[in-house]
Amino acid sequence: MTRLNAGRPESALEAARRAADLDPGAEWPYRLVSLAHERLGRDADAVRAAERAAELARGSWSARLRLAAVLRRVPGRYPEAVEHAATARKFAPEEPDPEVLLGDLALLRGDHARAERSYRAALAADPEHQQAHVNLGLALLRWDRPRPHHDPAWPVDPRETGRARRALEVWSRQARLLVAAATIAIAVCALFLDWGAQAQLGGFAVLVLLAPLTVRQARRVGLWSYVPAMLCRDPWLGAAVVSAAVSVLAFAAWLLLGAMPAVPSAFDPVWAGLAGIVVLGWPALAGVRALAEAWRGRPLLALAETAKASERTARRNAGVTLWVVLGRTWSVLVPLLGGALAVEPRAAVMAVAVPYPMVRGYLRARHRDDRWLPAATGLVVLSAVACAAGGVLGSAWAWRVGLGSLGAAMIVFAGRGLRAWWRGGPGPWRASLIMCDLPMGAAPSVALDTEVRQTFSYARSIVLSYADHLGPRVAGAVASVTSSGELRLIAETEAWDAIEADPRVAVFATDPLQRRFWVEVRGIALADSDVLRVTPKQVLVGEFPGRHQRR
Repeated sequence: MTRLNAGRPESALEAARRAADLDPGAEWPYRLVSLAHERLGRDADAVRAAERAAELARGSWSARLRLAAVLRRVPGRYPEAVEHAATARKFAPEEPDPEVLLGDLALLRGDHARAERSYRAALAADPEHQQAHVNLGLALLRWDRPRPHHDPAWPVDPRETGRARRALEVWSRQARLLVAAATIAIAVCALFLDWGAQAQLGGFAVLVLLAPLTVRQARRVGLWSYVPAMLCRDPWLGAAVVSAAVSVLAFAAWLLLGAMPAVPSAFDPVWAGLAGIVVLGWPALAGVRALAEAWRGRPLLALAETAKASERTARRNAGVTLWVVLGRTWSVLVPLLGGALAVEPRAAVMAVAVPYPMVRGYLRARHRDDRWLPAATGLVVLSAVACAAGGVLGSAWAWRVGLGSLGAAMIVFAGRGLRAWWRGGPGPWRASLIMCDLPMGAAPSVALDTEVRQTFSYARSIVLSYADHLGPRVAGAVASVTSSGELRLIAETEAWDAIEADPRVAVFATDPLQRRFWVEVRGIALADSDVLRVTPKQVLVGEFPGRHQRR
Protein backbone atom coordinates (compact mmCIF):
# COMPACT_ATOMS: atom_id res chain seq x y z
CA MET A 1 0.00 0.00 0.00
CA THR A 2 2.92 2.32 0.70
CA ARG A 3 4.18 1.88 -2.85
CA LEU A 4 0.73 2.58 -4.28
CA ASN A 5 0.48 5.81 -2.28
CA ALA A 6 3.94 6.75 -3.53
CA GLY A 7 2.79 6.42 -7.16
CA ARG A 8 4.66 3.18 -7.93
CA PRO A 9 1.92 0.76 -9.07
CA GLU A 10 4.30 -1.62 -10.89
CA SER A 11 6.41 -2.14 -7.77
CA ALA A 12 3.24 -2.41 -5.64
CA LEU A 13 1.86 -5.07 -7.98
CA GLU A 14 5.02 -7.15 -7.67
CA ALA A 15 4.99 -6.92 -3.87
CA ALA A 16 1.28 -7.81 -3.66
CA ARG A 17 1.79 -10.84 -5.90
CA ARG A 18 4.59 -12.08 -3.68
CA ALA A 19 2.36 -11.69 -0.63
CA ALA A 20 -0.42 -13.63 -2.35
CA ASP A 21 1.99 -16.43 -3.25
CA LEU A 22 3.22 -16.66 0.35
CA ASP A 23 -0.31 -16.85 1.78
CA PRO A 24 -2.80 -17.99 -0.89
CA GLY A 25 -5.67 -18.03 1.61
CA ALA A 26 -5.37 -14.35 2.52
CA GLU A 27 -7.65 -11.97 0.64
CA TRP A 28 -5.92 -8.64 1.36
CA PRO A 29 -3.01 -9.25 -1.08
CA TYR A 30 -5.53 -9.86 -3.86
CA ARG A 31 -7.22 -6.58 -3.10
CA LEU A 32 -3.85 -4.85 -3.37
CA VAL A 33 -3.23 -6.64 -6.67
CA SER A 34 -6.59 -5.32 -7.88
CA LEU A 35 -5.72 -1.78 -6.80
CA ALA A 36 -2.39 -1.91 -8.61
CA HIS A 37 -3.99 -3.20 -11.81
CA GLU A 38 -6.62 -0.47 -11.59
CA ARG A 39 -3.93 2.20 -11.28
CA LEU A 40 -2.26 0.74 -14.38
CA GLY A 41 -5.51 0.81 -16.35
CA ARG A 42 -5.90 -2.98 -16.54
CA ASP A 43 -9.54 -3.27 -15.55
CA ALA A 44 -9.97 -6.92 -16.59
CA ASP A 45 -7.04 -8.04 -14.40
CA ALA A 46 -8.27 -5.83 -11.56
CA VAL A 47 -11.69 -7.50 -11.70
CA ARG A 48 -10.21 -11.01 -11.54
CA ALA A 49 -8.11 -10.17 -8.48
CA ALA A 50 -11.05 -8.47 -6.74
CA GLU A 51 -13.32 -11.44 -7.44
CA ARG A 52 -10.69 -13.76 -5.94
CA ALA A 53 -10.56 -11.62 -2.79
CA ALA A 54 -14.36 -11.63 -2.46
CA GLU A 55 -14.37 -15.40 -2.94
CA LEU A 56 -11.79 -15.95 -0.20
CA ALA A 57 -13.61 -13.68 2.29
CA ARG A 58 -17.27 -13.62 1.38
CA GLY A 59 -18.14 -11.60 4.48
CA SER A 60 -15.49 -8.92 4.00
CA TRP A 61 -17.04 -5.54 3.35
CA SER A 62 -13.69 -4.25 2.07
CA ALA A 63 -13.50 -7.04 -0.52
CA ARG A 64 -17.05 -6.32 -1.68
CA LEU A 65 -16.23 -2.62 -1.87
CA ARG A 66 -13.09 -3.27 -3.92
CA LEU A 67 -15.03 -5.47 -6.33
CA ALA A 68 -17.79 -2.88 -6.70
CA ALA A 69 -15.27 -0.09 -7.31
CA VAL A 70 -13.63 -1.92 -10.21
CA LEU A 71 -16.81 -3.41 -11.69
CA ARG A 72 -18.23 0.07 -12.31
CA ARG A 73 -15.55 0.55 -14.97
CA VAL A 74 -16.52 -2.59 -16.88
CA PRO A 75 -19.28 -2.20 -19.51
CA GLY A 76 -22.46 -4.06 -18.65
CA ARG A 77 -21.50 -4.82 -15.04
CA TYR A 78 -22.81 -1.67 -13.42
CA PRO A 79 -25.77 -3.51 -11.76
CA GLU A 80 -23.30 -5.93 -10.15
CA ALA A 81 -21.28 -2.99 -8.86
CA VAL A 82 -24.38 -1.51 -7.21
CA GLU A 83 -25.26 -4.91 -5.70
CA HIS A 84 -21.79 -5.42 -4.19
CA ALA A 85 -21.67 -1.85 -2.87
CA ALA A 86 -25.07 -2.33 -1.24
CA THR A 87 -23.82 -5.60 0.28
CA ALA A 88 -20.77 -3.78 1.66
CA ARG A 89 -23.10 -1.23 3.25
CA LYS A 90 -25.16 -4.06 4.76
CA PHE A 91 -22.02 -5.66 6.18
CA ALA A 92 -20.61 -2.39 7.57
CA PRO A 93 -23.33 0.25 8.00
CA GLU A 94 -21.04 2.18 10.34
CA GLU A 95 -18.42 2.71 7.60
CA PRO A 96 -18.66 5.75 5.26
CA ASP A 97 -16.94 4.24 2.20
CA PRO A 98 -19.84 2.02 1.03
CA GLU A 99 -22.18 5.02 1.11
CA VAL A 100 -19.62 7.10 -0.78
CA LEU A 101 -19.31 4.47 -3.49
CA LEU A 102 -23.10 4.19 -3.78
CA GLY A 103 -23.17 7.96 -4.15
CA ASP A 104 -20.52 7.79 -6.88
CA LEU A 105 -22.49 5.13 -8.74
CA ALA A 106 -25.64 7.26 -8.58
CA LEU A 107 -23.70 10.36 -9.65
CA LEU A 108 -22.25 8.57 -12.68
CA ARG A 109 -25.77 7.69 -13.76
CA GLY A 110 -27.05 11.24 -13.29
CA ASP A 111 -29.20 10.49 -10.22
CA HIS A 112 -28.16 13.57 -8.25
CA ALA A 113 -30.83 13.29 -5.54
CA ARG A 114 -29.84 9.74 -4.61
CA ALA A 115 -26.15 10.66 -4.74
CA GLU A 116 -26.75 13.56 -2.37
CA ARG A 117 -28.52 11.28 0.13
CA SER A 118 -25.67 8.76 0.04
CA TYR A 119 -22.97 11.40 0.53
CA ARG A 120 -24.81 12.96 3.45
CA ALA A 121 -25.17 9.52 5.06
CA ALA A 122 -21.40 9.00 4.64
CA LEU A 123 -20.68 12.39 6.22
CA ALA A 124 -22.92 11.50 9.14
CA ALA A 125 -20.56 8.57 9.78
CA ASP A 126 -17.36 10.53 9.05
CA PRO A 127 -17.73 14.35 8.90
CA GLU A 128 -14.17 14.69 7.57
CA HIS A 129 -14.48 12.35 4.59
CA GLN A 130 -12.73 14.14 1.71
CA GLN A 131 -14.31 12.32 -1.21
CA ALA A 132 -17.82 12.69 0.21
CA HIS A 133 -17.42 16.48 0.54
CA VAL A 134 -16.04 16.95 -2.98
CA ASN A 135 -18.56 14.73 -4.74
CA LEU A 136 -21.46 16.09 -2.69
CA GLY A 137 -20.53 19.46 -4.16
CA LEU A 138 -20.85 17.93 -7.63
CA ALA A 139 -24.26 16.48 -6.78
CA LEU A 140 -25.44 19.89 -5.55
CA LEU A 141 -24.19 21.43 -8.80
CA ARG A 142 -26.11 18.82 -10.85
CA TRP A 143 -22.82 17.84 -12.43
CA ASP A 144 -22.73 16.59 -16.01
CA ARG A 145 -20.74 13.34 -16.09
CA PRO A 146 -18.10 12.85 -18.86
CA ARG A 147 -20.46 10.72 -20.99
CA PRO A 148 -23.92 12.15 -20.29
CA HIS A 149 -25.41 10.24 -23.24
CA HIS A 150 -24.35 6.84 -21.88
CA ASP A 151 -26.11 4.85 -19.18
CA PRO A 152 -23.54 2.81 -17.20
CA ALA A 153 -26.13 0.04 -16.87
CA TRP A 154 -26.22 -0.55 -20.63
CA PRO A 155 -24.49 -3.78 -21.77
CA VAL A 156 -22.52 -1.91 -24.41
CA ASP A 157 -19.07 -0.39 -24.43
CA PRO A 158 -19.21 3.39 -23.82
CA ARG A 159 -16.72 3.83 -26.64
CA GLU A 160 -19.33 2.52 -29.10
CA THR A 161 -22.02 4.90 -27.88
CA GLY A 162 -19.35 7.61 -27.89
CA ARG A 163 -18.75 7.00 -31.61
CA ALA A 164 -22.48 7.18 -32.23
CA ARG A 165 -22.71 10.44 -30.30
CA ARG A 166 -19.78 11.85 -32.21
CA ALA A 167 -21.43 11.00 -35.54
CA LEU A 168 -24.65 12.73 -34.49
CA GLU A 169 -22.74 15.81 -33.32
CA VAL A 170 -20.74 16.03 -36.54
CA TRP A 171 -23.87 15.72 -38.69
CA SER A 172 -25.73 18.39 -36.73
CA ARG A 173 -22.75 20.74 -36.89
CA GLN A 174 -22.20 20.22 -40.61
CA ALA A 175 -25.89 20.59 -41.45
CA ARG A 176 -26.36 23.78 -39.45
CA LEU A 177 -23.15 25.35 -40.73
CA LEU A 178 -23.89 24.54 -44.39
CA VAL A 179 -27.46 25.84 -44.43
CA ALA A 180 -26.58 28.96 -42.42
CA ALA A 181 -23.67 29.83 -44.74
CA ALA A 182 -25.81 29.08 -47.79
CA THR A 183 -28.64 31.30 -46.51
CA ILE A 184 -26.30 34.24 -45.96
CA ALA A 185 -24.65 33.73 -49.36
CA ILE A 186 -27.99 33.51 -51.19
CA ALA A 187 -29.30 36.64 -49.47
CA VAL A 188 -26.13 38.60 -50.34
CA CYS A 189 -26.21 37.43 -53.98
CA ALA A 190 -29.90 38.23 -54.38
CA LEU A 191 -29.88 41.64 -52.66
CA PHE A 192 -26.54 43.11 -53.73
CA LEU A 193 -25.44 41.24 -56.88
CA ASP A 194 -28.81 40.57 -58.50
CA TRP A 195 -27.97 36.86 -58.84
CA GLY A 196 -31.14 35.55 -57.22
CA ALA A 197 -31.85 32.68 -59.65
CA GLN A 198 -28.29 31.39 -59.63
CA ALA A 199 -28.15 31.67 -55.82
CA GLN A 200 -31.33 29.61 -55.47
CA LEU A 201 -29.87 26.89 -57.65
CA GLY A 202 -26.82 26.89 -55.41
CA GLY A 203 -29.13 26.50 -52.40
CA PHE A 204 -30.76 23.43 -53.91
CA ALA A 205 -27.26 22.08 -54.59
CA VAL A 206 -26.50 22.44 -50.88
CA LEU A 207 -29.57 20.33 -50.09
CA VAL A 208 -28.33 17.69 -52.50
CA LEU A 209 -24.88 17.81 -50.85
CA LEU A 210 -26.47 17.18 -47.44
CA ALA A 211 -27.76 13.79 -48.58
CA PRO A 212 -24.36 11.99 -48.83
CA LEU A 213 -23.18 13.72 -45.64
CA THR A 214 -26.24 12.43 -43.82
CA VAL A 215 -25.82 8.88 -45.15
CA ARG A 216 -22.13 8.88 -44.21
CA GLN A 217 -22.74 9.90 -40.60
CA ALA A 218 -25.75 7.59 -40.31
CA ARG A 219 -23.52 4.64 -41.14
CA ARG A 220 -21.11 5.69 -38.41
CA VAL A 221 -23.85 5.76 -35.78
CA GLY A 222 -24.38 2.00 -35.84
CA LEU A 223 -26.23 1.72 -32.51
CA TRP A 224 -29.55 3.13 -33.71
CA SER A 225 -31.47 1.19 -31.05
CA TYR A 226 -29.73 3.23 -28.36
CA VAL A 227 -30.06 6.62 -30.07
CA PRO A 228 -33.51 7.58 -28.62
CA ALA A 229 -32.30 6.83 -25.09
CA MET A 230 -29.04 8.71 -25.76
CA LEU A 231 -30.97 11.81 -26.87
CA CYS A 232 -33.13 11.63 -23.73
CA ARG A 233 -30.16 11.22 -21.39
CA ASP A 234 -28.23 14.07 -23.04
CA PRO A 235 -30.78 16.85 -23.69
CA TRP A 236 -28.23 19.13 -25.35
CA LEU A 237 -27.31 16.42 -27.84
CA GLY A 238 -31.00 15.97 -28.58
CA ALA A 239 -31.44 19.74 -28.92
CA ALA A 240 -28.51 19.91 -31.37
CA VAL A 241 -29.89 17.10 -33.54
CA VAL A 242 -33.42 18.53 -33.53
CA SER A 243 -32.07 22.02 -34.22
CA ALA A 244 -30.13 20.72 -37.23
CA ALA A 245 -33.19 18.92 -38.62
CA VAL A 246 -35.35 22.03 -38.14
CA SER A 247 -32.70 24.19 -39.81
CA VAL A 248 -32.59 21.93 -42.86
CA LEU A 249 -36.39 21.89 -43.15
CA ALA A 250 -36.57 25.66 -42.68
CA PHE A 251 -33.87 26.15 -45.34
CA ALA A 252 -35.77 23.94 -47.81
CA ALA A 253 -39.02 25.81 -47.13
CA TRP A 254 -37.19 29.14 -47.53
CA LEU A 255 -35.83 28.09 -50.91
CA LEU A 256 -39.24 26.84 -52.11
CA LEU A 257 -40.93 30.02 -50.96
CA GLY A 258 -38.36 32.13 -52.80
CA ALA A 259 -38.74 30.03 -55.96
CA MET A 260 -42.45 30.77 -56.21
CA PRO A 261 -43.18 33.11 -59.16
CA ALA A 262 -45.38 35.50 -57.20
CA VAL A 263 -45.25 35.55 -53.42
CA PRO A 264 -47.88 37.68 -51.62
CA SER A 265 -46.51 40.36 -49.33
CA ALA A 266 -48.21 38.59 -46.43
CA PHE A 267 -45.55 35.87 -46.69
CA ASP A 268 -42.67 38.29 -46.07
CA PRO A 269 -42.60 37.69 -42.28
CA VAL A 270 -42.65 33.92 -42.88
CA TRP A 271 -39.79 34.21 -45.37
CA ALA A 272 -37.74 36.32 -42.94
CA GLY A 273 -38.58 34.04 -40.02
CA LEU A 274 -37.39 30.93 -41.86
CA ALA A 275 -34.10 32.68 -42.67
CA GLY A 276 -33.75 33.68 -39.02
CA ILE A 277 -34.26 30.09 -37.86
CA VAL A 278 -31.55 28.87 -40.23
CA VAL A 279 -28.98 31.58 -39.42
CA LEU A 280 -29.63 32.28 -35.72
CA GLY A 281 -30.60 28.80 -34.53
CA TRP A 282 -27.06 27.73 -33.64
CA PRO A 283 -25.98 30.85 -31.67
CA ALA A 284 -29.36 31.00 -29.96
CA LEU A 285 -28.99 27.39 -28.80
CA ALA A 286 -25.46 28.11 -27.55
CA GLY A 287 -26.70 31.13 -25.59
CA VAL A 288 -29.56 29.18 -24.04
CA ARG A 289 -27.18 26.40 -23.05
CA ALA A 290 -24.71 28.82 -21.44
CA LEU A 291 -27.53 30.48 -19.48
CA ALA A 292 -29.02 27.13 -18.42
CA GLU A 293 -25.66 25.80 -17.22
CA ALA A 294 -25.05 28.96 -15.22
CA TRP A 295 -28.36 28.54 -13.39
CA ARG A 296 -28.21 24.81 -12.86
CA GLY A 297 -27.74 23.44 -9.35
CA ARG A 298 -26.90 25.17 -6.06
CA PRO A 299 -23.33 26.45 -6.42
CA LEU A 300 -23.16 28.29 -3.09
CA LEU A 301 -24.03 25.13 -1.16
CA ALA A 302 -21.58 23.23 -3.35
CA LEU A 303 -18.85 25.74 -2.45
CA ALA A 304 -19.60 25.26 1.26
CA GLU A 305 -19.08 21.51 0.92
CA THR A 306 -16.02 21.73 -1.33
CA ALA A 307 -14.34 24.21 1.03
CA LYS A 308 -14.35 21.54 3.76
CA ALA A 309 -12.01 19.29 1.76
CA SER A 310 -8.29 19.78 1.25
CA GLU A 311 -7.92 17.55 -1.82
CA ARG A 312 -6.45 19.03 -4.99
CA THR A 313 -9.68 18.13 -6.77
CA ALA A 314 -11.59 20.25 -4.27
CA ARG A 315 -9.50 23.35 -5.09
CA ARG A 316 -10.04 22.85 -8.81
CA ASN A 317 -13.80 22.37 -8.43
CA ALA A 318 -14.03 25.38 -6.12
CA GLY A 319 -12.45 27.59 -8.78
CA VAL A 320 -14.83 26.35 -11.49
CA THR A 321 -17.81 26.81 -9.18
CA LEU A 322 -16.81 30.41 -8.49
CA TRP A 323 -16.76 31.06 -12.24
CA VAL A 324 -20.27 29.55 -12.44
CA VAL A 325 -21.47 31.92 -9.70
CA LEU A 326 -19.82 34.83 -11.49
CA GLY A 327 -21.59 33.92 -14.74
CA ARG A 328 -24.89 33.73 -12.87
CA THR A 329 -24.29 37.18 -11.35
CA TRP A 330 -23.35 38.64 -14.75
CA SER A 331 -26.52 37.22 -16.33
CA VAL A 332 -28.62 38.97 -13.66
CA LEU A 333 -26.87 42.34 -13.98
CA VAL A 334 -27.22 42.58 -17.77
CA PRO A 335 -31.07 42.56 -17.95
CA LEU A 336 -31.36 44.52 -14.71
CA LEU A 337 -29.14 47.37 -15.89
CA GLY A 338 -30.59 47.26 -19.39
CA GLY A 339 -34.12 47.56 -18.01
CA ALA A 340 -33.05 50.41 -15.70
CA LEU A 341 -31.61 52.33 -18.64
CA ALA A 342 -34.75 51.80 -20.70
CA VAL A 343 -37.37 52.44 -18.01
CA GLU A 344 -36.13 54.04 -14.78
CA PRO A 345 -32.39 54.72 -14.21
CA ARG A 346 -32.82 54.98 -10.43
CA ALA A 347 -33.87 51.31 -10.35
CA ALA A 348 -30.20 50.49 -10.96
CA VAL A 349 -29.62 50.90 -7.20
CA MET A 350 -30.88 47.30 -6.85
CA ALA A 351 -27.72 46.15 -8.64
CA VAL A 352 -25.71 46.74 -5.45
CA ALA A 353 -27.22 43.63 -3.82
CA VAL A 354 -26.69 41.34 -6.83
CA PRO A 355 -22.94 40.59 -6.35
CA TYR A 356 -23.32 39.79 -2.63
CA PRO A 357 -23.71 35.97 -3.02
CA MET A 358 -20.75 35.95 -5.42
CA VAL A 359 -18.51 37.87 -3.01
CA ARG A 360 -19.63 35.72 -0.09
CA GLY A 361 -18.84 32.54 -2.01
CA TYR A 362 -15.46 33.90 -3.06
CA LEU A 363 -14.47 34.74 0.51
CA ARG A 364 -15.68 31.37 1.77
CA ALA A 365 -13.75 29.39 -0.83
CA ARG A 366 -10.50 31.36 -0.33
CA HIS A 367 -9.42 30.39 -3.83
CA ARG A 368 -5.99 31.74 -4.69
CA ASP A 369 -4.90 29.55 -7.61
CA ASP A 370 -6.66 31.45 -10.42
CA ARG A 371 -5.42 35.05 -10.86
CA TRP A 372 -8.09 35.79 -13.45
CA LEU A 373 -10.92 35.14 -11.00
CA PRO A 374 -10.37 38.10 -8.60
CA ALA A 375 -10.04 40.43 -11.60
CA ALA A 376 -13.36 39.32 -13.06
CA THR A 377 -15.02 39.40 -9.63
CA GLY A 378 -13.76 42.91 -8.96
CA LEU A 379 -15.00 44.13 -12.34
CA VAL A 380 -18.49 42.75 -11.73
CA VAL A 381 -18.66 44.38 -8.29
CA LEU A 382 -17.38 47.67 -9.74
CA SER A 383 -20.02 47.47 -12.46
CA ALA A 384 -22.85 47.06 -9.96
CA VAL A 385 -21.64 49.87 -7.72
CA ALA A 386 -20.90 52.29 -10.57
CA CYS A 387 -24.24 51.72 -12.33
CA ALA A 388 -26.10 52.11 -9.03
CA ALA A 389 -24.29 55.42 -8.45
CA GLY A 390 -25.08 56.49 -11.99
CA GLY A 391 -28.77 55.76 -11.54
CA VAL A 392 -29.03 57.62 -8.23
CA LEU A 393 -26.81 60.59 -9.11
CA GLY A 394 -27.66 60.77 -12.78
CA SER A 395 -23.98 60.59 -13.74
CA ALA A 396 -23.29 59.53 -17.32
CA TRP A 397 -19.67 58.77 -16.50
CA ALA A 398 -20.70 56.38 -13.72
CA TRP A 399 -22.90 54.57 -16.22
CA ARG A 400 -20.02 54.37 -18.68
CA VAL A 401 -17.68 52.96 -16.02
CA GLY A 402 -20.29 50.43 -14.88
CA LEU A 403 -21.20 49.15 -18.31
CA GLY A 404 -17.55 49.16 -19.38
CA SER A 405 -16.63 47.06 -16.33
CA LEU A 406 -19.42 44.63 -17.19
CA GLY A 407 -18.02 44.24 -20.70
CA ALA A 408 -14.47 43.96 -19.36
CA ALA A 409 -15.54 41.08 -17.08
CA MET A 410 -16.77 39.24 -20.16
CA ILE A 411 -13.44 39.86 -21.87
CA VAL A 412 -11.57 38.49 -18.83
CA PHE A 413 -13.74 35.36 -18.93
CA ALA A 414 -13.03 34.91 -22.65
CA GLY A 415 -9.29 35.42 -22.05
CA ARG A 416 -9.30 32.86 -19.22
CA GLY A 417 -11.11 30.37 -21.45
CA LEU A 418 -8.72 30.98 -24.34
CA ARG A 419 -5.71 30.48 -22.07
CA ALA A 420 -7.16 27.18 -20.77
CA TRP A 421 -7.84 26.02 -24.34
CA TRP A 422 -4.32 26.92 -25.45
CA ARG A 423 -2.62 25.18 -22.52
CA GLY A 424 -5.01 22.25 -22.34
CA GLY A 425 -5.92 22.97 -18.72
CA PRO A 426 -9.26 23.25 -16.91
CA GLY A 427 -11.34 26.17 -18.12
CA PRO A 428 -13.90 28.40 -16.34
CA TRP A 429 -16.85 26.20 -17.31
CA ARG A 430 -18.76 23.25 -15.89
CA ALA A 431 -17.04 20.72 -18.15
CA SER A 432 -13.87 21.23 -16.05
CA LEU A 433 -15.49 19.80 -12.90
CA ILE A 434 -14.17 16.35 -12.00
CA MET A 435 -15.03 13.67 -9.46
CA CYS A 436 -12.80 12.81 -6.53
CA ASP A 437 -11.93 9.14 -7.02
CA LEU A 438 -9.77 7.85 -4.15
CA PRO A 439 -8.85 4.14 -3.81
CA MET A 440 -11.67 2.03 -2.39
CA GLY A 441 -11.35 -1.24 -0.50
CA ALA A 442 -7.73 -0.89 0.59
CA ALA A 443 -8.27 -1.39 4.34
CA PRO A 444 -6.20 -4.28 5.74
CA SER A 445 -7.91 -7.44 6.92
CA VAL A 446 -8.53 -8.06 10.61
CA ALA A 447 -6.04 -10.71 11.71
CA LEU A 448 -6.41 -13.16 14.58
CA ASP A 449 -3.23 -13.37 16.62
CA THR A 450 -1.89 -16.51 18.28
CA GLU A 451 -3.62 -15.85 21.60
CA VAL A 452 -7.04 -15.47 19.96
CA ARG A 453 -6.55 -18.58 17.83
CA GLN A 454 -5.53 -20.58 20.89
CA THR A 455 -8.60 -19.40 22.80
CA PHE A 456 -11.01 -20.56 20.09
CA SER A 457 -9.13 -23.81 19.57
CA TYR A 458 -9.27 -24.91 23.21
CA ALA A 459 -12.42 -23.16 24.48
CA ARG A 460 -14.97 -25.49 26.05
CA SER A 461 -17.93 -23.18 25.42
CA ILE A 462 -18.44 -20.64 22.67
CA VAL A 463 -21.35 -18.21 22.53
CA LEU A 464 -22.77 -16.81 19.31
CA SER A 465 -24.59 -13.48 19.60
CA TYR A 466 -26.94 -12.35 16.86
CA ALA A 467 -30.13 -10.32 16.43
CA ASP A 468 -33.60 -11.08 15.10
CA HIS A 469 -36.87 -9.13 14.95
CA LEU A 470 -37.32 -9.51 18.74
CA GLY A 471 -33.88 -8.24 19.70
CA PRO A 472 -30.47 -9.69 20.67
CA ARG A 473 -30.16 -13.45 20.96
CA VAL A 474 -27.40 -15.85 22.06
CA ALA A 475 -26.78 -19.48 21.24
CA GLY A 476 -24.12 -22.06 21.91
CA ALA A 477 -21.80 -22.96 19.06
CA VAL A 478 -18.79 -25.00 18.08
CA ALA A 479 -16.00 -23.05 16.37
CA SER A 480 -12.74 -23.56 14.56
CA VAL A 481 -10.27 -21.12 13.02
CA THR A 482 -8.98 -21.53 9.47
CA SER A 483 -5.46 -20.70 8.38
CA SER A 484 -6.73 -17.51 6.73
CA GLY A 485 -8.20 -16.25 10.02
CA GLU A 486 -11.84 -17.07 9.32
CA LEU A 487 -14.11 -18.64 11.95
CA ARG A 488 -16.19 -21.71 11.08
CA LEU A 489 -19.23 -22.17 13.35
CA ILE A 490 -21.81 -24.87 13.85
CA ALA A 491 -24.91 -23.37 15.47
CA GLU A 492 -28.61 -24.07 15.89
CA THR A 493 -31.07 -23.62 12.99
CA GLU A 494 -32.86 -20.62 14.53
CA ALA A 495 -29.62 -18.65 14.42
CA TRP A 496 -29.22 -19.37 10.72
CA ASP A 497 -32.61 -17.85 9.87
CA ALA A 498 -31.86 -14.67 11.81
CA ILE A 499 -28.34 -14.35 10.44
CA GLU A 500 -29.63 -14.56 6.88
CA ALA A 501 -31.57 -11.33 7.55
CA ASP A 502 -28.80 -9.60 9.53
CA PRO A 503 -25.36 -11.20 9.11
CA ARG A 504 -23.66 -9.11 11.80
CA VAL A 505 -22.70 -11.37 14.71
CA ALA A 506 -20.37 -11.58 17.67
CA VAL A 507 -18.60 -14.74 18.81
CA PHE A 508 -17.50 -14.94 22.46
CA ALA A 509 -15.00 -17.40 23.98
CA THR A 510 -12.90 -17.65 27.13
CA ASP A 511 -9.34 -18.84 27.59
CA PRO A 512 -9.60 -22.36 29.05
CA LEU A 513 -5.99 -22.44 30.22
CA GLN A 514 -5.58 -19.34 32.37
CA ARG A 515 -9.31 -18.64 32.84
CA ARG A 516 -8.59 -14.93 32.90
CA PHE A 517 -9.03 -13.78 29.32
CA TRP A 518 -12.07 -13.49 27.14
CA VAL A 519 -12.17 -12.91 23.38
CA GLU A 520 -14.94 -11.39 21.32
CA VAL A 521 -14.83 -11.45 17.53
CA ARG A 522 -17.32 -9.23 15.76
CA GLY A 523 -17.87 -9.99 12.13
CA ILE A 524 -20.09 -11.07 9.26
CA ALA A 525 -21.54 -14.59 9.19
CA LEU A 526 -22.60 -16.22 5.94
CA ALA A 527 -23.96 -19.71 5.45
CA ASP A 528 -21.78 -22.18 3.56
CA SER A 529 -23.07 -25.76 3.37
CA ASP A 530 -23.49 -26.90 6.99
CA VAL A 531 -21.31 -24.22 8.69
CA LEU A 532 -21.34 -20.47 9.22
CA ARG A 533 -18.31 -18.66 7.89
CA VAL A 534 -17.52 -15.60 10.03
CA THR A 535 -15.22 -12.95 8.58
CA PRO A 536 -13.79 -10.86 11.46
CA LYS A 537 -14.34 -7.09 11.48
CA GLN A 538 -13.15 -6.36 15.02
CA VAL A 539 -11.39 -8.35 17.73
CA LEU A 540 -11.74 -7.46 21.42
CA VAL A 541 -9.64 -9.09 24.14
CA GLY A 542 -10.37 -8.46 27.81
CA GLU A 543 -9.59 -9.79 31.25
CA PHE A 544 -12.05 -11.02 33.83
CA PRO A 545 -11.95 -9.31 37.25
CA GLY A 546 -10.62 -11.51 40.00
CA ARG A 547 -8.10 -11.89 42.80
CA HIS A 548 -5.21 -11.09 40.47
CA GLN A 549 -6.62 -7.55 40.07
CA ARG A 550 -7.09 -6.69 43.72
CA ARG A 551 -3.63 -5.21 43.87
